[in-house]
Amino acid sequence: MITALIAEDEPILAATLAAALQRQWPELSIVSNCANGIDALAQAMALQPQVLFLDIKMPGKSGLEVAQELADAWSGPAPFPQTVFVTAYDEFAVQAFDREAADYVLKPVSDERLARTVARLRQRLQDKPAGGLETLAAQLRALGVPMATQRLNVIRAAVGNQVRMVPVSEVVYFEAADKYVNVVTADSEVLIRMSLKELLPQLDEQVFWQVHRGTIVNSSCVLSALREEGGKMSLALRGRPEKLRVSPLYAHLFRQM
Repeated sequence: MITALIAEDEPILAATLAAALQRQWPELSIVSNCANGIDALAQAMALQPQVLFLDIKMPGKSGLEVAQELADAWSGPAPFPQTVFVTAYDEFAVQAFDREAADYVLKPVSDERLARTVARLRQRLQDKPAGGLETLAAQLRALGVPMATQRLNVIRAAVGNQVRMVPVSEVVYFEAADKYVNVVTADSEVLIRMSLKELLPQLDEQVFWQVHRGTIVNSSCVLSALREEGGKMSLALRGRPEKLRVSPLYAHLFRQM
């Protein structure tokens, strides 16, 4: 029997999706129905279902945040679940999913669209049951295209009663720290009041790579990528002694050419 988790904060829509799935996929067992992202993350870790249906916008954590955090924390033994995002009106998401041949369900649920998603999921679970993480990485990359914006050349950081000017080219990596971002150079660290999500579109994507939901690294400062026991990966840096963890979602950046 295939198991699934639904995360949807609107009870009627959650029940409608569950009923439609039961009609089209009778052997599917819905093991949990969560009304917010925090519960969805906890239940997915505990139950390790084979399929996730995640509402993109819900309380606590969005479906995208649940998927990213789950990928970072997943250690099996079950393969990472196939993931379907649920969206009410996000036209860009729908276009991106169609380009990537990934999976989404548009609210209200259409039997015709859900049938295509079910067929995809059945095929993936049959052909490549352990490919959920690879598929999720493609989905998140499809959704992660930033809007065009002016590139940052200098970081302005308040240090005491001074404003320190840090050339972006000197930054080794950026790291999320609560409501701040820690800007790390070869010989110093400063905090700026900005989220990593706000910062990322302002950086040159050819140079600065997101390697974890909380880390962006200057690719020219990466000395090597090391695969560790259990399939984990870390980066050794030029000019810094610490190693940076790479999320499985971004491991493709360091595959051998």
